Amino acid sequence: MAERAQYEELARQFSAFGAVKREMGRILPSECPSGSAAVLTLLGRHGDMRMSRLAELLSVDLSVTSRHVAHVAERGWIERSPDPADKRSRILRLTPSGRDQLDELYRRTTHLLAQRLSDWTDDEVGRLIELMTRLRASFDDCTRTPANTQEK
Repeated sequence: MAERAQYEELARQFSAFGAVKREMGRILPSECPSGSAAVLTLLGRHGDMRMSRLAELLSVDLSVTSRHVAHVAERGWIERSPDPADKRSRILRLTPSGRDQLDELYRRTTHLLAQRLSDWTDDEVGRLIELMTRLRASFDDCTRTPANTQEK
């Protein structure tokens, strides 16, 4: 297990990572803010889903998810159709226009990362992907001890 000082430094690095996220946000098209981009990305990655599942994946309240979904639906990037299993629910799905928008988001993000990491080796980029995937999985694991408990 890492030492306390390493976790403190890691916390500082996460705070500083906000600058990376802000720069990535600045490259998004003005009509597609980060919440909308997240909706498109998740539908692209996971396929059609209910709003409740999308809210779970976004880790935000259903009302926030609903606003993001309304924004992308107004632009024709997704469609909402009745769920055959439960007519009260809606299934969200990317439209061809939504797929085009998602492709543009990927193009812009890939270009930015390629620029900023141009002095990294393929192995270093691969290692970063591996570690970030593992980090995300550690936070996704529901069996972990809640954050509000403290070691004794």
